[in-house]
Amino acid sequence: MRRERPPGRPAVSAALPEFPWDTLADAKALAASHPDGIVDLSVGTPVDPVAKLIQDALAAAAAAPGYPATAGTARLRESAVAALGRRFGITGLPEAAVLPVIGTKELIAWLPTLLGLGPADSVVVPELAYPTYDVGARLAGAQVVRADSLTQVGPHTPALIYLNSPSNPTGRVLGVDHLRKVVGWARERGVVVASDECYLGLSWDAEPLSVLHPSVCDGDHTGLLAVHSLSKSSSLAGYRAGFVAGDPDLVAELLAVRKHAGMIVPTPVQAAMVAALDDDDHEKMQRERYARRRDELAPALRSAGFAIDHSEGGLYLWASRGEACRDTVAWLAARGILVAPGDFYGRGGARHVRVALTATDERIAAAVLRLIAPAAP
Repeated sequence: MRRERPPGRPAVSAALPEFPWDTLADAKALAASHPDGIVDLSVGTPVDPVAKLIQDALAAAAAAPGYPATAGTARLRESAVAALGRRFGITGLPEAAVLPVIGTKELIAWLPTLLGLGPADSVVVPELAYPTYDVGARLAGAQVVRADSLTQVGPHTPALIYLNSPSNPTGRVLGVDHLRKVVGWARERGVVVASDECYLGLSWDAEPLSVLHPSVCDGDHTGLLAVHSLSKSSSLAGYRAGFVAGDPDLVAELLAVRKHAGMIVPTPVQAAMVAALDDDDHEKMQRERYARRRDELAPALRSAGFAIDHSEGGLYLWASRGEACRDTVAWLAARGILVAPGDFYGRGGARHVRVALTATDERIAAAVLRLIAPAAP
């Protein structure tokens, strides 16, 4: 028997926006009707095989009947600290300042709640942003402020500021001066800065920096959290493997709440994360795959009349034909190519589409041929 909701109690889903990808059903069906099949560039989901050394580590840890540690194994925390140092120049990070999470979307969706935010608090997100920043604030009952500069924040002091560089969806890379200004402003006011750095290893035309890099924070991680995912760098989206690092006190607070909530990364996944973090070769190979696909797609889009804006880093091309984004989605879908409309990410994306680099080489080649083919009479 269905349990009735008490009078006056709204459904949680009522506070959330429509799930963006549900609005693409018609465009997806049109693209799928192409004689040579769909080229789906709408979602940044990895398609390349997981490196064997990672699969082997997962399998070797499969006989794990006991509960895993919420804090992660000491080996995992050690590997994360070492990888952050080698790959991104982050120094002075103690192992206790790293916490594995069940995919970074989970952390972002629940971070305001885990930090104890509520209706009296506000969360600043970029004007064009990954939708889960907004969703996480709504789940906590907090207010959302969309701003790309501190002058847009207004007189009220927020509780949390999100940064994302390279950006999803635009690929914009924030410079060191911008990052330093945000960190300084936040510290003066006791505001937490959460930097979503899932695309930090995918730099093309500019070199992104972590908020934890000494040139940004002078080696002081107070009030700072950096969110890192292995989904893109190691094709581990299916493993739900990520971690957050930064201010040891903030990480300890997140750990304390997550222990009570049972938010624990499975033991085999933790072992796989160690293998992925310890090996830079597979990560470089994956980056090279994306670079090749970018080098093929970008000129093909330009030849079809698109302008590509930003896109200095990350996993996407931010493209425009100078028209409403849904018209562009339909134009591409008629050619069997599915992309994400820019309005998924904010009103400022109304004339852009996001084109992902996450398709096989064969499907990327198919998209290129369709883009450069002459228009039908």
